[in-house]
Amino acid sequence: MKNIAVILSGGSGSRFGGALPKQFTKLAGKAIIEYTIDVFQNSDEIDEILIVSQTQHINRTWDIIKKNKWSKISKVVTGGAERFDSTYSALVALKEYSNDCNILFHDAVRPLVNQEIIANCIEALKDFDAVDVVISSADTLVEVYDDGCIANIPTRSHMRRGQTPQAFKLGTIQLAYQKAIEKNRKVFTCDCGVIRAMLPRTRVATVEGSERNIKVTHPVDLFIAEKFLQSAHGISFKEGDSLDFLKNKKLVIFGGNSGIGLEMKNIATLHGAYVEVASRSYNQVDICNLEQVKNYLESIKTKLGGIDFVINTAGLLIKKPIDTLTLDEITALIGVNYTGAVNVAIAAKPYLLESSGMLMNFTSSSYTRGRAFYALYSSTNAAIVNFTQALAEEWSDEGIRVTCINPERTATPMRTANFGVEPPELLLSAQEVALTGLKVLGTKNTGIIVDVRKDGR
Repeated sequence: MKNIAVILSGGSGSRFGGALPKQFTKLAGKAIIEYTIDVFQNSDEIDEILIVSQTQHINRTWDIIKKNKWSKISKVVTGGAERFDSTYSALVALKEYSNDCNILFHDAVRPLVNQEIIANCIEALKDFDAVDVVISSADTLVEVYDDGCIANIPTRSHMRRGQTPQAFKLGTIQLAYQKAIEKNRKVFTCDCGVIRAMLPRTRVATVEGSERNIKVTHPVDLFIAEKFLQSAHGISFKEGDSLDFLKNKKLVIFGGNSGIGLEMKNIATLHGAYVEVASRSYNQVDICNLEQVKNYLESIKTKLGGIDFVINTAGLLIKKPIDTLTLDEITALIGVNYTGAVNVAIAAKPYLLESSGMLMNFTSSSYTRGRAFYALYSSTNAAIVNFTQALAEEWSDEGIRVTCINPERTATPMRTANFGVEPPELLLSAQEVALTGLKVLGTKNTGIIVDVRKDGR
């Protein structure tokens, strides 16, 4: 008995706008559909994946499949004008499969579905032939007449909001669709609705969904999804949890002589990585000088034979009113915090292209709002976020991932020099931030800004 995921990617995205359907819109450096398929590809529960696509986007879909080297995808079939038609197309493609197969239908534009939801759906199919994913409603739901006036206000405690996946025994959903076609009925809100209408004696179980499992329908949903992705606890660290992936990897850390960079070096070395560090104080490598950065990376390539990850933790904070900064201080703040990051990216690209590696930047929580007395520091950190997202899109087709770590206040020598001794319970440790950064190296993520918070949320 197989567990098969059907990704419904046949929508036109008319409410979203844009030249392409919304499933191909970039979210933090990757197409929305890439996040969605990744979840099912990485699920131990799923044996096979089938994608339903619009005819004109089948080749585009196959290009994405080949780029990601997904192994579970067996077919890409043509969808129809409506959701009903797309599901039916998938069912026709599965007609030779056993009636006992478990089928999970999922919207391509719900990229944040998680492994727990998938597992719970399959578990529920042991006792039921149909399963829906739902969440409670925080708002009162109102039923209205055609004229917009209220017809009914159901009791909120009985109401749920439906999500996907929706899961079925293949034979059950095929029978429901057969009856719907015989009766020439095609207007349903979802596949569970087809079951309820055509097979009213079949009970539809529910499992708990997630507020994160949003459907990207309007442009604002893209912004919300990206904010969810920024949460470190929401990132799939499947490969990086144990940090075993670091063995024999080659890392270069700029600013790796103290603070977070030094902690990353120590932890990665303990896990079998080859780590080289660079800083002006340690080995006279000035990231403000592009030629120095290029020459340094070339020497490391010669020494190690390649470079898998380039990490830039270098930063400079001078806390004082902007009109009291000297010209040298202004030049240094912009040079280290922004120009240096640009130099590292330019110099690192040839080596990361060879290894399909990752460039990791660091920003500060001050990027979200300019801070008095360190305006240049906070504004250059905002630039780093934008720079990371832009590079992720620019380099995505070349196989280079670009990410950024955004820690809250962290106990580092730079912070102590500017703020003095602070209560340790209010600060992240450099080791905590370093561990998160190393875990992100072990993921397939690109374009994400990973928040690391003291409260873990």
